[in-house]
Amino acid sequence: MKTATVAVWAVIAGMLLGLWAGGHPDNLPDSLREVFVAEESREQSVSDQAAELIRDRYFRVTDPDTVQDASVNGMVRQLRRKYKDRFTHYFTPEQNQQLSEALEGSFSGVGMTVGGNSRNGLEVGSVFRGSPAAGANLKPGDVIVTVDGESIRGEDVDLIVAKIKGPEGTDVTLGIRKGGEGPARDFKLTRAEIRVPITSNQTREVDGKTLGYVQLSTFSTGASRALQRAVERVIEKGAEGIVLDLRENGGGLLEEAIFTSSVFIDEGEVVVETRSRTQGDATYRAIGGNIDTPPIVVLVNRNTASAAEILAAALQTDLGTPVVGTRTYGKGVFQEVIDLGNGGSLDLTVGEFLTAEGVSLAGKGLKPDVYAPLPDGANRDVQLNRAYGVLSDEVASAGSGDQGG
Repeated sequence: MKTATVAVWAVIAGMLLGLWAGGHPDNLPDSLREVFVAEESREQSVSDQAAELIRDRYFRVTDPDTVQDASVNGMVRQLRRKYKDRFTHYFTPEQNQQLSEALEGSFSGVGMTVGGNSRNGLEVGSVFRGSPAAGANLKPGDVIVTVDGESIRGEDVDLIVAKIKGPEGTDVTLGIRKGGEGPARDFKLTRAEIRVPITSNQTREVDGKTLGYVQLSTFSTGASRALQRAVERVIEKGAEGIVLDLRENGGGLLEEAIFTSSVFIDEGEVVVETRSRTQGDATYRAIGGNIDTPPIVVLVNRNTASAAEILAAALQTDLGTPVVGTRTYGKGVFQEVIDLGNGGSLDLTVGEFLTAEGVSLAGKGLKPDVYAPLPDGANRDVQLNRAYGVLSDEVASAGSGDQGG
């Protein structure tokens, strides 16, 4: 009996040694395989188990990287669907590299801004004068559906922009639906160095009043300093009020949203609040140094997003500044880019913005005080004219008083 017991343990030990040396559980007897597979399964995630089964048993040979990418994309799609999150994305290693190259000082492109994704593609926001896009007669409202023959439907806006950008002198072919309608036509554009000022400014006579106009195009580093200089210039030219144009401004740095708000808003006033499960909650206030400004009107449209929405909402809430135009984009959330072990990255929504009144703009945007759409095919900037009209009334009602602090 003792000899038999020793023999059984010897067999089991041999099986264990074979498994340790590289044997596969499928080669074990049923009773032992169930024990070892159950133990192994507890140490693996379901996605890892599924990937391994596909690799080992699928009737075709698969590419492990493709299966892995599909798995992560599936998780991201579920988040986007369940929580109505338009902004979480997974970038494959190849896409991540493309984005990195686009951000490492490649300032050449075709000379246009783009708005949010439409159902069919990416809408052209504005076209810069003298740019390759202007030379091809591209217009706001045109919709990009392909880049170099590949559909962009459902892709992240940053990734699409990275594809359109590239070395100066190289070509890119954009499939465009003019006005967003009809069949797509191919436009071959040669990339060029594009210089876009952060701000522009001018003055205009309206109803016998000198009114200023300041456009802010982005919230990149230095935007607040550029905005302050532009505001000071129109004031020096005698502006009795200012239209601040944030149309087509897709946002940028949160700190610049705080700094630009501080150009107008008194120190200590709430600009924006953030909520995040992992990063905690925070309240951001104007830092001081605001300049003495005349009445202001903010002009927005559906492509006013992110940091631009924060600035517009802060002026509307803290100063009672009239907002003119159409409802804004409704970004309302912020992301963190997290590198993954395969060389890809996850652009993951980690928190949300709230206005100074504690209102989330996610998915609904900022509602203007004065609704002023821009009709398709309009020959005049009727939105800007409406903003000047509202500003003229504000100046008249304010008399010699100032709106700013």
